[in-house]
Amino acid sequence: MLDIKFIRQNAQQVQAGNDAKGFKVDVSQVLALDDEIRPMQQELEQLQAERNKLSQEIPKAQADKRELLKKEVLAIKVKMESLEAVLNERRPILNELLLKLAQPAGPDVPFGKDDKENVEVRKWGDPRKFAFSAKDHIAIGEKLGILDFERGVKVAGSRSYILKRDGALLEQAVLRFGYDFVVKKGFAPHSVPLLVKEEAMIGTGYFPVGRDQAYFIEKDKLALIGTSEVSLCSMHANEMLTEEELPLRYTSLTTCFRREAGTYGKDTRGLYRVHQFNKIEMVVFAVADAKKSEEYHHELLSISEGILQALELPYRVVYVCTGDLGQGQVRKHDIETWMPSRNGYGETHSCSTFHDFQARRLNIRYKTKDGQKAIAYTLNNTALAIPRILLALLENFQEADGSVSLPSVLHPYMMGKTRLRA
Repeated sequence: MLDIKFIRQNAQQVQAGNDAKGFKVDVSQVLALDDEIRPMQQELEQLQAERNKLSQEIPKAQADKRELLKKEVLAIKVKMESLEAVLNERRPILNELLLKLAQPAGPDVPFGKDDKENVEVRKWGDPRKFAFSAKDHIAIGEKLGILDFERGVKVAGSRSYILKRDGALLEQAVLRFGYDFVVKKGFAPHSVPLLVKEEAMIGTGYFPVGRDQAYFIEKDKLALIGTSEVSLCSMHANEMLTEEELPLRYTSLTTCFRREAGTYGKDTRGLYRVHQFNKIEMVVFAVADAKKSEEYHHELLSISEGILQALELPYRVVYVCTGDLGQGQVRKHDIETWMPSRNGYGETHSCSTFHDFQARRLNIRYKTKDGQKAIAYTLNNTALAIPRILLALLENFQEADGSVSLPSVLHPYMMGKTRLRA
């Protein structure tokens, strides 16, 4: 959420930022409501102060004066109730608009309308040239007996799958390697809830925008998370931290859920786009300093690159353009890993900077060294996500005989296995 003071002072910038991201919110409507509410709120506060003053005078006043004071207090109460009725109607409308308002992208973010206009920053590794007819991960996994889409669909419907035997082992090996990698970088491990309150989804910016992507249990008013970022960030909702303890670096490995609304007919085969997946997420709570926030952003990004390099998977880093940015993101870099069956790179990681967008919604503050209060900044990053990395591993490391060799960093996690065989 944006600070209303910032919106007042930078209306054109905010409107341009929303337009660039494709968010259809009229900033003038926000300001018109604010202009209507502010004087009423000020009048209400003045009336409250006057009522308190008169109420204190009543016990000390003479009998005749006391009755007059009581009448004045009653008249003030009637005015206050009238104002409160209007404010109770207007405030939710303003709050709903503020929740839909996007944060403008950083000044260096490339302008563009969608992911086709993201800007490549760098590449690492060379895509493998096969001396045989390479297969996709579906054919590889089914031949090895480690992937079962038919039974996955039977159990859970479309975009579902079952990993079996060495497939399940490989999933855990990759996740454990990634988890160890991140923890060694100084990120404190957490095990967090997968079901969260609606306030947590609103606080992190996944509601109301993006609500159609979440699985929501109406009866219990709980949502299944699409990333542990929701739980990790919401841990500190309505808390006052201290500057000395920042930055806080957290990580969590969770199962995540996504409805994939609006993707009918897109990537329906295989492991690329599924409803349930496992992910290691990284979150940073930082001081309100744009320069330091950018440093943490590149620190997070380098960790994901380090994981992919250790797994020997070719990838490229792209700077996400304005039209492909989320509502609260100031900047985002995606990492796309080489996937032979797509004859191209597929998104596997996202690294995002939010400044105070999430922390303001969640009311996460900290005391500065000089005793002032400030809203914290947040960042998050995908360290590793399954099953897309499994897709990349199976396709990039396949051999002519149908087996799949494994990168050396996974050998200790695979009970000594160095290759998957049928």
